[in-house]
Amino acid sequence: MHRRNLLLTATAVTVVAGSCGLLLKAQNLEELNPQSSFAEAICTFFGPDHAKYALNEGVGNERGPKRQALASPNATRLAAMTSIVANAMPGVPGGTRTGGAMAEGQLGMIDQYIFSAIQDAGVQPADTTTDFEFIRRASLDLTGRIPDPAKVLAFVADTSPTKRAALVDQLIASPQWVDKWTMYFGDQYKNNSANSQIRRERAGVLAFHDYIKNSLVANKPYDQMSRELISSSGDTSYTTGEINYNVGGVVTGGPQQDIFDQQTANIVDTFLGIAHQNCLLCHNGAGHLTTLSLWGGRQTRVGAWGMAAFLSHTYTFATPIATGSNQRYWTVTDTSTKASGVYSLNTTTGNRPARQPVGTVKSIPPAYIFTGETPQAGENYRAAFARMITADPQFARATVNYMWAYFFGVGLVDPPDTFDPMRLDPDKPPPAPWTLQPSNPRLLNSLAQAFIANNYDLQWLMRQIVNSKAYQLSSRYNGTWNDSWYSLYARKMVRRLWGEEIHDAVAVASNILPTYNPATYGTLNFAMQFPEPLGIPDGTSGNISTFLDSFQRGNRDDQPRTEDGSILQALNLMNNSFIMTRTSTTTPATSLLVTNLKLTNTQLVNNLFLAVLSRYPTSQEMTAAIANLSNTATRTTEAQDLLWSLYNKVDFVFNY
Repeated sequence: MHRRNLLLTATAVTVVAGSCGLLLKAQNLEELNPQSSFAEAICTFFGPDHAKYALNEGVGNERGPKRQALASPNATRLAAMTSIVANAMPGVPGGTRTGGAMAEGQLGMIDQYIFSAIQDAGVQPADTTTDFEFIRRASLDLTGRIPDPAKVLAFVADTSPTKRAALVDQLIASPQWVDKWTMYFGDQYKNNSANSQIRRERAGVLAFHDYIKNSLVANKPYDQMSRELISSSGDTSYTTGEINYNVGGVVTGGPQQDIFDQQTANIVDTFLGIAHQNCLLCHNGAGHLTTLSLWGGRQTRVGAWGMAAFLSHTYTFATPIATGSNQRYWTVTDTSTKASGVYSLNTTTGNRPARQPVGTVKSIPPAYIFTGETPQAGENYRAAFARMITADPQFARATVNYMWAYFFGVGLVDPPDTFDPMRLDPDKPPPAPWTLQPSNPRLLNSLAQAFIANNYDLQWLMRQIVNSKAYQLSSRYNGTWNDSWYSLYARKMVRRLWGEEIHDAVAVASNILPTYNPATYGTLNFAMQFPEPLGIPDGTSGNISTFLDSFQRGNRDDQPRTEDGSILQALNLMNNSFIMTRTSTTTPATSLLVTNLKLTNTQLVNNLFLAVLSRYPTSQEMTAAIANLSNTATRTTEAQDLLWSLYNKVDFVFNY
C-alpha cells in the first residue's frame, strides 16, 4: 500500500539515532591504545558489557590512573540522539507553559543544585516544556501509556498553577503505574523463566512478578523490599516469589562458592550500584581495576570473599515438581546440612579462578567490605548482609541514581552501576589526577539523604524528580547545543519508547485492544502486563513477540534492554500486521479510524493527531492532510495512510 509521508518517519530516525550511538562508541574505542594497561582492565567475564564499565572511567596506565576522561557510551549516544530527534520534530502548536515547575525563587532541592551548576557553567537552559509535551512525557515515563485525548485537552485548558503536580499524583496512583514499574523492576531483578544457567519456570516468574507488583501496590519502603529480596527463604519458588531473586544467581558446573559469588555480585550490583564487585571475586583490583576505579584498584579478592561469605549458610536447590518431570521448583534455605556455612578456599575448578589458602588462612568469615562489620552473635548471615546493605548510605545513593538515570536518560553516575565509593564525597575529593565521579555530587548525596528521611519511598522520589523544573525542560533547544553539556541536564534527553510502550500506544490510540492468553499468565491486553519477555505468544504465530523483540526489550539475562535503533524496528512499524490491521477500515466499528471517518476532514485530522501523538497538527501538517483527504473517491484510503504515517512519526516513537 502506498503511504504518504507527512514528515520524517521513524524509519530514518530510529536507524540513524541507533547507528549514531554505535558509531560514536566505535570511534571512542579506536582512540584507545591497545597496548596500554587499559586492555588488561577489560575483564572478559562481563562479555558484551565490558566496554560499558571500561569507558565510564577513562583511559590510563599504571603510572597515571586517569589520563583522559571519556563520557559513558550511553551518555554520548543519548546526547547525539536527542539532537537528531529534536531537530526532526515539528513545533507543537497551541502549547502552553502554565502550571509548570516552581518559579526561580521557589526552586526545590533538585533544581537548586541543577540550575546552580548550569549557571556556573554559563549555559542557557532549554525552555520549559509545553503542556502538550508534559502530559505525554509524564504519562509515558510514569505509566508507560500515552494519555487519553480528552485528558490532554482538559489538562491544557486547566489554568491551575499546580496542575502538573496534580497530574503526577494521579499517574502514580493509577494501576498503570503499577504495571510500568513492575516491568521496570522485573528487568532490574532479571525475572525470567530461563537464563543461561537455570530455569525458574513460568510459575516461578509469576510468583516473583506478583511479589514485585504487590510490593508496589502497597508502596512498600524500598529498603524493606530489598531486605526481603536479599534475605528471604522459602520451600518453593512457586509460592514465595521473593526467593526467586537469589535463585537467579545460581551458577551450574562448579563448586558452591561459585553460587555464593554470583549471588553476592548480583546483590551488590543491584542494591549498591557497584558492578566491579564481580571483578574482585575473580582477582585483586590492583592491575585490573587500577585505571577504572580508585576504590576497586585498592581492593583484594579476600575482601570480596568476605562479602560472599554472607551467603555461605545459604543452600539454593531445585526439586522436580513430580517424579520424572522436567519442571522444577526452587528452595532457598539457611538450615540445610548441604550448606557448609564456611567460605572455604579449596577450589581448583569452576566458573572462576581457583580459590586456594592464603598463607595459613583456609576459609573466610563474613565481613562487610566497606566497614569490616560482621554478623552479630546468632544473627542469620543473609539477614545481617541485608541489614548492612540497606543501612549503607550507598544503598540510597544507588537507588536514587538508578531512578535518575531512568527519568533523565543519564545517571548522576553513569552507567548507574559503576559507582566508585572513593570518588563521591565533594568534601573529601579524591587525590589527583582522579576527579569526583558524579556529575553533581552534592545533589546526589542530598537526594539520597532525603530519600532516607522519607522512609525510602519510591513514590516520593518519583514525585521529586518529575515535579522538578529540570525534568520539565524541553528537549528542544534554542541556540547552539554542545553535546558535552549532557551532565548539566540543561535540556531533556529524549527516550525511545520501550517495545511494550509502542505496542500499548498503538493499541490504545487505535481503540483496538488485543487479547493474549499465554500459558500460566492468564488473559492480558497490554504488553506492559507481560510478566517476562520470553515466550509470550499471540495465540498463532508469535508475531507480537517478534514485534517487541525488534525494539530491543532484552531477555533479562545476557541481553539487556537497550534503546538502540535498527532496520527491523522501522520495518515492523511500517509493515507488521499489528500496525496494518489498526490502520484498516475493516476494523471494529468502535476503532479510532472508523469512528472518525464520519467527521469533517478537519475534525478527522485533529482527532487522529490527538489520539496518536497527544497534540494537534501543525498548520503544515493540517494543510497536507486536508489536501490528501479532499478527493472523496480516495478519502478512506488517504485516512488510512494518515493514521499509518502517525504511527511512523518521530514523536510517536520517542518520548521527548
